[in-house]
Amino acid sequence: MYSLLIKHFFKSKIVVLAFGILMVLGFLSIGTGKQFLTQKQEVIAKAKIEQKKHIKIQTNLHKNDLGLLLYYLKFSYINPVSSLAGISIGQSDLNSHIQNVTILNLEGQKYNTDLVNPMRLLVGNLDISFLIIFLFPLIIIALNFNILSEEIEKGTWKMITIQGKSSFNFLLKKFSIRIGFVFIILGLLFLFAKIILEISFSVNFLKIIIISYLYISFWFAICFFVIMFRKSSNTNAIVLLCSWLLLVVFLPVLANNYITNKYPVDEAFTMTIKQRDGYHKKWDTDKKETLDKFYAHYPQFSDYKLQEKGFSWLWYYAMQQMGDDESKKESNSLREKILKREKLSKQIAQFFPPMQTQLVMNDIAGTSLTNHISFLNATTEFHEKLRLEFYPKIFDKNSANSVNWNNFTPEVYKKNSSTSWVKNILPITIITFLLLLFGIIKLRKI
Repeated sequence: MYSLLIKHFFKSKIVVLAFGILMVLGFLSIGTGKQFLTQKQEVIAKAKIEQKKHIKIQTNLHKNDLGLLLYYLKFSYINPVSSLAGISIGQSDLNSHIQNVTILNLEGQKYNTDLVNPMRLLVGNLDISFLIIFLFPLIIIALNFNILSEEIEKGTWKMITIQGKSSFNFLLKKFSIRIGFVFIILGLLFLFAKIILEISFSVNFLKIIIISYLYISFWFAICFFVIMFRKSSNTNAIVLLCSWLLLVVFLPVLANNYITNKYPVDEAFTMTIKQRDGYHKKWDTDKKETLDKFYAHYPQFSDYKLQEKGFSWLWYYAMQQMGDDESKKESNSLREKILKREKLSKQIAQFFPPMQTQLVMNDIAGTSLTNHISFLNATTEFHEKLRLEFYPKIFDKNSANSVNWNNFTPEVYKKNSSTSWVKNILPITIITFLLLLFGIIKLRKI
């Protein structure tokens, strides 16, 4: 019986079509991930070379004035791209993986990003996570919507219930064939992704595989639950497609609009204005007032006094510092609201597996908004370290030759993952289990 069901399944044109669609789009999604990783890795590799060239050129031009040299010098801080980002690109196409900062005011530099074609951003990326979250459910629906109703409509169900040892086992066999088919395709795609994207078999890669299979199981559970109501094939198809639209399209958009309205980020514009005014208005402000604020921020530099005549780098860099200090409140508020948005989205996503799966995959791949905010926070610490390194040398009027520039190579941000794996997979596991349980109870009654 089982072998006959398998032969009958693979004779269906929809099975061949489903296999072709998933494999073709799967290879396209892997190619998209490979292109993304290659582009990012090339930029990171060039940054390491270009910083060395940049320092060499600028030090030759401004040997005698360290203050002027550091006005121009940029130092790279790199957020490394994991090979898992090729599976789930997330927001990495929007957010820069490299911060090239000077020791001038920072807030105007942190949010600089790469120039990206807006049409490409509008279309989005066809990565493997998109394929799993959006397209795999449609294939699952197409394979399962008539698994019972077809037998009833053809009049074969009564024969099965009379002649078969167990109609329950018969349906489970048909269902298991479809599960195995989809699971094998997903496994093949992950195998090809591992080879092509050069992903090491790590714990994080295993986590992405597990959450993907849980998500696929969730859609099989929905199909199983719906078909157990013994409605017509057309009704099943409509109900399942409406479920897909609701869970994958409508609810995420609704949640996004709710979160955006709950935590509007008006501080972004205010911060930019205050950061610029905090610096530019100091040209017309009493120098002593500017220096007093600077000394309050850095009491260790209070021994450096403002010269009576001429231009002073002490005063100039104090002005730059005021740009950051006077926009700090708005900057902190902006960061807190973004983190609140992310936290609320994760809380809402616990009840909607498509959202949950996407957020979890982004977190694991290091392409989430939380990861980028952590990187920006680390950039602030990196920038502060540079200031504390160079301020005394500038104020002491050292020459450029007094600094060993070979020590200043691009630094790499070390990610700290604090996500709870059990907490992430528990909601989708419970929902899937309940759907299967109710479906089995309903089948037993049939």
